[in-house]
Order: sequence, then structure tokens, then C-alpha cells
Amino acid sequence: MNSRSWKKEFQDRFLQYEDELKWLFYELYSNDEQAYSYFTQMLYRMWEERPAALKALDRKRLKDPDWYKGRDLSGMLMYVNAFAKDLKGVRKKLDYIEECGVNYLHLMPLLESPEGRSDGGYAVSDFRKVEPALGTMDDLSLLAEDCHKRDIAVCLDFVMNHTSEDHEWAVKAKQGDVECQKRYFFFDSWYVPDLYEKTVPQVFPTTAPGNFTWCEELSKVVMTTFYPYQWDLNYRNPVVFNDMTENMIYLCNRGVDIIRLDAVPYIWKTLGTNCRNLPQVHTLVRMMRMACEIVCPGVLLLGEVVMEPSKVVPYFGTVEKPECHLLYNVTTMASTWHTVATKDVRLLEHQLGQVFSLPREYTFLNYLRCHDDIGWGLDYDYLKRFGFEEVAHKKYLNDYLTGKIEGSPARGELYNDDPRLGDARLCGTTASLCGIEAGRKQGDDALKESGIRLDVMLHAYMFSLSGIPVIYSGDEIAAENDYSYHDDPLKVQDSRYLHRGDLDWEKAKRRKLKTSVEGRVFRSIRELEDLRREHRVFDAAADTWIIPTGDSHVLGIGRYSKGEKLVAFFNFSDEGRTISFNEDGDFAVLCGSGTCGPKEAYVEGRSFIWLLCDFERKG
Repeated sequence: MNSRSWKKEFQDRFLQYEDELKWLFYELYSNDEQAYSYFTQMLYRMWEERPAALKALDRKRLKDPDWYKGRDLSGMLMYVNAFAKDLKGVRKKLDYIEECGVNYLHLMPLLESPEGRSDGGYAVSDFRKVEPALGTMDDLSLLAEDCHKRDIAVCLDFVMNHTSEDHEWAVKAKQGDVECQKRYFFFDSWYVPDLYEKTVPQVFPTTAPGNFTWCEELSKVVMTTFYPYQWDLNYRNPVVFNDMTENMIYLCNRGVDIIRLDAVPYIWKTLGTNCRNLPQVHTLVRMMRMACEIVCPGVLLLGEVVMEPSKVVPYFGTVEKPECHLLYNVTTMASTWHTVATKDVRLLEHQLGQVFSLPREYTFLNYLRCHDDIGWGLDYDYLKRFGFEEVAHKKYLNDYLTGKIEGSPARGELYNDDPRLGDARLCGTTASLCGIEAGRKQGDDALKESGIRLDVMLHAYMFSLSGIPVIYSGDEIAAENDYSYHDDPLKVQDSRYLHRGDLDWEKAKRRKLKTSVEGRVFRSIRELEDLRREHRVFDAAADTWIIPTGDSHVLGIGRYSKGEKLVAFFNFSDEGRTISFNEDGDFAVLCGSGTCGPKEAYVEGRSFIWLLCDFERKG
């Protein structure tokens, strides 16, 4: 395309959104014409700077706007340094990533952050510079280019709620720059901060209590919702929104396909509220969505909303005015590990039933664990009917999954333990939480086998859900907990490093060995990915439902799409179970451990079975 055609392309997209964009901007920022003019000029400038290859990719994806909703995407989440030392190392390992069946690569925060005050990369000091130890922006662009050649989409975190106190804006603010001070929340005394504290919950009550920090350089109080070195940005200032949106699009122009909006519910603050999920947050996200649709329409927004479903779903927006393309299926993750610990599927049935009832246009990311901890934000009102009391139950879950309860094979550690409220969260790799680590260390082959079955079952369950399955790097080879963080003074206070260890490439080589733990888990996950891509029953638009099993230990899921029906059973108990089900069709075993008869299935303990009926093939 020539430059004139390209310019018309931008103009057509801009005109499509201009009325709504201007209305929202003026409403939020009190008709600030100068700020809006700067914003629109910035959009055009960033579109002009967008490389031709990425513009071509945009046009390709616009022809298939649901490109990310198919059954062929499988993701992997990784820290660059833990996986392959740096970005160049990741490029060299793309063959391995493809071997894993991965075509959605989520790189954890890699922008410049101060050592020892980075919160795992979430305290950004420069949004346009890669952490030097990991490489450069050119390295990121080259990695994205190589990924695109292999049809791998690249996801990157965008930390939008705050900056590091070492960011240029914060440094200038400390030096007395009034305009930079307006980008944050500063107060001359503790009076207003104390008013905020009456209604705003604490994110890290034990490791970083409170929501404000005294800034010695200015003798002022600054808002720091997460850690004292992370200064909250003031999105009431349109300059903040304009510049942060530009920073986001800058990353898109380096080849990033999916922008993960970190801590997005927190970005608007109003005194007298809990400063979470306020209406203005949705206005900001909607404007960011439109900015991307205009400049880089092939890019997706992934919202990090770690809350209950009623708070998560609104971030999809509406069909007419969408916000995020993708959201995390957070509650399902917590409910899954609750089910592992209790062997009782009733909460999981209830929670999945809610997810299954949502519009099929909604696309969730499904995962067993992430870089963070597992928090117990469960539906305790529902659990009460089965005799579970919140504080006592949280303690049971943590005791079981840290191996404190006799007979528990799980090996995890607590994070942010608050004994008063029982609000500790949990850390650990999938393999260690399933019992593979305990079986290996104790030389107990039966325990190890049980752990392998559970590990594979949980992945099969994840692949049975609609959306995009995402594996944490290392889980594909049954990586165990890394206790070496105890000896690192910069990490020892943060137990999340337990499951953020370096990938053991010697262990990865064992994936080639047929009888090794690594090989068995690796091949099982790859088989699940291949079957999911092969069968239309895994389409995002499939009908999904809970199949009653009459057994509180066994979860049943049904799927139907285009003449294929899947009946899947997941047995969380230690013993084999026989399940009767009332589903029409002539079923055969597609995958798993068990047998199938007419209207009946046998599932081994801590295992699963996928049963498939192809009505079209049966004629």
C-alpha cells in the first residue's frame, strides 16, 4: 500500500470511533480540548511509526477478527531470565516452544526496574527500555518478528497503575517538579490518606501494609497501593492517560500482540470508596481499546482482574462497546485447587456452571497456576451449605497444600500469611502441589504415579474449558519447587519465587525418555493440545454444561459443537469410580484412564476420561 492509502486507512478507523472517543475523553477530563488534541495527534504519530509488517498483520487479523477465539491457541507463561537468561536466549529456544505446542507466548515483565525494588518487574522505571540484563528493545522486536514467522503471538505485561519511584516522572517529582507531582497522588499531611485508609483494603497487609508512604525528599505523603517503591499514577490528570497510552502503543509497535493490563481495577481513585472497579476505570479501558482499534487493530487487550466473576465480567464491556478482548478465569483456578484439597467437586460444579452460562463471545484465559500466588477468593456463601466456614476452611486448604495435614502429598508454601484473618495465600508448582515432588523425595513410586495422574488430569480439565489454555513454563516437564530462593537475600521474603525457578534444561532433555516423569507429562500435555486442535467440539462457540455424576468426587463436563459431543469426567478421589450418565450418543474413549460402556464410564483415581461421539461420522 502507498502512503496515501495508509493515511486513509487511519482516517477511516479514526472516524469510526471519533464521536465516542471524544465524548468519553471530554466527559472524563472536563472538556480539556488541548489534552484531547494532543491525544489524537499522538495516535496518528504512533500509527505512522508502526512498522509496515505489523500494519500488514493488522489487516490480516481484521479480516478474521475472531482469530484468537479458535481452538488452536495454547499459551505458555514465562520469565525470560528463568527460561533462557535473556531475549536472545528465548529466540534460540523457539523450536522448543513450538515442540511444546505453544503459539501464544506470555513474557513476564521485562522492562527496566530497580534491582531489589522491582516486585518481579512490576515497578517499571522506563516503559521504553528493556531491563539491560534481558536485552534491548531491538531484541524484543526481533523476537516478536521471529515469533510472527512461526504464527506465535507475543503477550507482554503493561504496568499501568503505577511507576517505580525511580521513573523519570517520580525522580523529577522528588526534585520539586510540580507538573510531575501532578502525575501522582501527593498530600501535605496524613489527614486525607487516613481518610482513604478507612475504605481502601490493603493489598499486602503483612509485607507492605497500608496504601501510602512518606516521601522524605518532599516531606509529603504519596499513594503506594502495592509497595512503597511503586507510586500510584493519577489518571485524573489527562497527561497521565495520554502518555501511558502512548507507552502502551509503543510496545505494540515493537511487535507485542497482546497487552496485559496489570492491576487494571485499581487505576482510578476516589475518596470514600474502595478504589476498585470504579466506573471511570471502564471509561479508561474503553478509550484504550479504541486507541488500539485505530492504531494497531491486530492487538488484543488482556485484563488482569483478580476478583470474583461479578467483578471480572464487566471488563469485557458490551458487544457494541467492548473493552478487554481477554480476561483471566481467576475464580476457576482457586476453585480447582480447593477441589484438589477437599476432593469435593460441588463448588467447582457451581462455579463452572456460572462460567458456562456466560455469552460465548467472552474469551477467558484458563490456567492452573500463574506467576503469582493462589488466593482463596471462593464463594463462601455457597460453601456454607456444605459446612465449610471461611477462616477455618482457608486454614485447611493451606495446611493441606503445604503438606501439614497427614497424608497430604502436596508441597507448597504460604505467601503473605496473616494468622488473624486466615488470609494466607499459596505458592507452588503444579507438580509439587500434585504430589510428584513428595513421591520422588520419599522414593514412593505409588505416590509419584498418583501425582502424575493428577497433574495430567488437571491439564486435561483445563483443556476441556472454552478459552485459551495457558501453561506456566516448566509445568510441561513437571518442574518442582525451587527452594534456592531461601538463600537469596533479594528473594527470601517473597515465597512466590518458589515457583519462579529457572527452567532446568537437563530436566527438559528427559522429556525425550518414554518412561521418565518429564516425558510422560510432556507427551500427555502435547496429546491434549493436539486433540483439542483436531476436534471441532473444542470450538469456543461450543455448548458447554455440567453433567451430574451423582458423586461429589467426580466432575462431569459436556461439550457439543458441529456434530461432535464430548463427555468428560474428572475423578478427584484416590479410588476408581464408576459413573452413570444420561447423554445421547455412541461414545468411545478419546483420551484418559478408564473404560466406557453404554451410558457408563469407569475413571481411575486422580485421573480423567474424555469420551467422544461424532454424530456426523455415525451417519
